[in-house]
Amino acid sequence: MQRLPASAGIDWIRQGLALFRRQPAELSMLFLLYMLLMFSLSLIPLAGQVLPLLLMPAFSMAFMQACVDIEAGRKVRPGLLLTAFRSPALGTLLRLGSLYMLAAILAVAMSSLVDGGTFWKLMSGQVKPDDEGVAVGSLPFAMVFSALVYLPFAMGFWHAAPLATWQRMGLFKSLFYSSFAVRRCGKAFLTYTLGWIVVGVAAPAVLSALLGLLLGKTLVTVMLLMPLSVILTLVMYCSFYPTYTAIFGQPEQA
Repeated sequence: MQRLPASAGIDWIRQGLALFRRQPAELSMLFLLYMLLMFSLSLIPLAGQVLPLLLMPAFSMAFMQACVDIEAGRKVRPGLLLTAFRSPALGTLLRLGSLYMLAAILAVAMSSLVDGGTFWKLMSGQVKPDDEGVAVGSLPFAMVFSALVYLPFAMGFWHAAPLATWQRMGLFKSLFYSSFAVRRCGKAFLTYTLGWIVVGVAAPAVLSALLGLLLGKTLVTVMLLMPLSVILTLVMYCSFYPTYTAIFGQPEQA
């Protein structure tokens, strides 16, 4: 497992864009079906609050496999959403989803140390942003604090699903190798993260402000930016694949 230069992070974003450009319509259809499925699951009483998080590692393999198919010259099909459910690694992916959910809950709950529980109450639905007395001014700091708490977990989760699926690693082995790989290539992942902050957050925010000034209509601005949001999300999903192959090589059992 070799160290990668910081510039590799930008290359991953470029490779993600290149993968998306080869089959944009097919990937968009897969994404829309995924969002529809997640919305349907969220409507299930009680379980709908946890199922999307629990199944996220499993469904992430649909987009990883889509990238494999694109590289191989195969068409991306809607049936790829069930990739993980046809894999012997499904049990590991579901346990991984359980840890993913617990880590997310812990990170948000820990934010109570810095904002008195406002962020936790908002995320758990106990209060709404426009409720009287909600101290929204502390939310940015609470969100950053939660992200820092979640960072060690994110390192373990990053490659865990493809390692479990393609290399048949167990739960803790996949978490260990993922965390070790991200730490070893930390400069590349830092550049990758900063690149996405610029491309996926700062640039759309500036564009939204400009459109708001020019058009003056919020609804029109939202309608214009929504396709861009979908495209950026798909490019980001596609960029996950080269972060894996650059470190672990092409998947042998995809």
